[in-house]
Amino acid sequence: MTSAKKNSLPSNLIRQLFTFSKAQLSAFSGGLVDYLIMIMLTEFAGIHYTYSIVMSGIIGAYINFKVNKIWTFQSKEFAYSSSTKIQILKFAVVVLNSVMMKAAGTYLITSYLKTDYYISRLFTDGFVSFVFNYNLQKYWVFKKSQEPKTGNTPTLPPDSTN
Repeated sequence: MTSAKKNSLPSNLIRQLFTFSKAQLSAFSGGLVDYLIMIMLTEFAGIHYTYSIVMSGIIGAYINFKVNKIWTFQSKEFAYSSSTKIQILKFAVVVLNSVMMKAAGTYLITSYLKTDYYISRLFTDGFVSFVFNYNLQKYWVFKKSQEPKTGNTPTLPPDSTN
C-alpha cells in the first residue's frame, strides 16, 4: 500500500463516520418531530392517537428526507443520480420496509427470546438503522451521479463523498 493510500484511509473512514453520524442525527430529528406532533395532535387537538401517528409520521419522514437530501448526503462535486420525485418514491419504499422489519423483528425477538419489547425494539431499530436504512439511503435513494456537477473537478469518486 502506498503512503498516499495509507494517509487517505483514515480520512475516508472519518468522512464515512461523519456522514453516518449526520444520518443518525437526521433520523433522530425526524423521529423527535414525529413524536412531539403526535402528542400535540392527540392531546391538544383531540385527534385519536392512531390518526395522529399517521399524520406525525408523514411529517417526521418528510423532515428526515429533506435533511438527508440537503445536508447528510449532499455533495459539492456530484449531483444526485435521481430526480427528487424518484428519490421520494425510493425513500417511501425504504421507510415502509423499515417499519415492517422493525415491527416483525421486535415481535420475533420478544416472542422467541422472551425479552421485554423495549429491549427488542432498541435492538431491532439499531440493526435496521445500521444495516438497512443507512445503506439504502446512501447508495440508492441519494445515490450520486457518476458525472461531476458542471464546473467542478471531483476530488474523490462518488461512493466515498457525501
